[in-house]
Amino acid sequence: MVLGNDEANKALRARDTERSAQVRRAAVASAIGTTIEWYDFFLYNTAAALIFPQLFFPASSSYAGAIQSFATYAVGFAARPVGAAIFGYWGDRIGRKATLIVTLLAMGIASGLVGVLPGTETIGPAAPLILVALRLIQGIAIGGEWSGSVLLAMEWGDQRKRGLLASFAQIGVPVGLVLGTGGMTLLSAVLSPAAFNSWGWRLPFLASLILVAVGLVIRLRILETPMFAKVVAEKRTSASPVVEVVKHHWREILLSAGLRFSEQMPFYLFTSYVLVYVVEQRHIGKTFVLNSVLVAAALELVTILWFSQLSDRVGRKRVYLTGAVLTGLIGFPYFAILENGGQTLIFFAIVIAMIPHAMQYGPQAALIGESFPTRLRYGGAGIGYQLASVFAGGPAPLLATWLLHTTGTPYAIAGYIVLSAVITVICGVLLKDRSRADIDDEGTYHRAGRGPKPA
Repeated sequence: MVLGNDEANKALRARDTERSAQVRRAAVASAIGTTIEWYDFFLYNTAAALIFPQLFFPASSSYAGAIQSFATYAVGFAARPVGAAIFGYWGDRIGRKATLIVTLLAMGIASGLVGVLPGTETIGPAAPLILVALRLIQGIAIGGEWSGSVLLAMEWGDQRKRGLLASFAQIGVPVGLVLGTGGMTLLSAVLSPAAFNSWGWRLPFLASLILVAVGLVIRLRILETPMFAKVVAEKRTSASPVVEVVKHHWREILLSAGLRFSEQMPFYLFTSYVLVYVVEQRHIGKTFVLNSVLVAAALELVTILWFSQLSDRVGRKRVYLTGAVLTGLIGFPYFAILENGGQTLIFFAIVIAMIPHAMQYGPQAALIGESFPTRLRYGGAGIGYQLASVFAGGPAPLLATWLLHTTGTPYAIAGYIVLSAVITVICGVLLKDRSRADIDDEGTYHRAGRGPKPA
């Protein structure tokens, strides 16, 4: 009898050890996968600000070229909800792992093709059209990537640490920004302007193919999440998950989108538009701005994890809404420094502006993911998250360029930031905080009055 107990204990310990290993792999795979996705995406952002106006819109004025370049940038954001719906369907039908492999391949191939795309002077009007098509593929892939990466870590781990575990997908943003921006910074520093503008900017895009190969090896070793595996075993998968989540959880989808305004819109101003503004309006070298963004991203790598862990202790909404309010408060001082400050002050403004962003971006993954039941979570979280891309992230550099050109003052852009913070605070107050709820229990969502009664 004792021997039997010993064998049972050994089996239990072995199962716990394997689960712990899977949790670690899921967290690493989540972080590395989103790092690759965002590395590719930020490369495009940087190139859209510094290279693409001259390469793909050479006949346009500086202002028109920037508008056209940022318009192709916005196309990728418009495609994200489409990607969230497409991959949300498959993620809630066949599982998180298989779906994430497809999104990774799509993103990597599209980015590699951008790296070899000739300019308008070589192949004519086809060049910007192909660029837009590749940007669409990037956007669709990103749209399907985010919720899957979040769920891969969040559904494997300890529910008491959901904020921290889900945030491993979020750290892909600062790491991708460091790698993407860092690569561009290094090349712009060591190459002549002519060499960088001609072929140097292409190298980081081609390098993404190597990163994709690494990411695939890691993701292939991960098992399906226990929460979704349970749904499959109990035959509770939805025949039309996207239709069902929109029908029964439309409120959470809309609130999740609004929740992101003060996180996403200012972020793309702080990391992409700032490159154009400081270089063209203040005539400060682009290497200085790229280095400043690089330091800001490195700081956010730490602060995202810290604020996510804090949200597990004090509640997701408390941390998130504090970050939203701070974002609204820094808008005017931020642009006052960009307009009038010296390089030291500009450096600190760029770096410090990312702290309120981290307060939102870290806890955000769990806050949105927790709002939907397991069987509909991939599509629901992804659509809610990516809808904000259409109205907040994508148009941000485009609208900022237009506001500055139309009003002649950067404070119009600061007012835009304040508006985004107001929208986020309202939506954050209305969205239910499930930081301590059992998200593996369908009854959690039925009791909240969302969705059909579980079987």
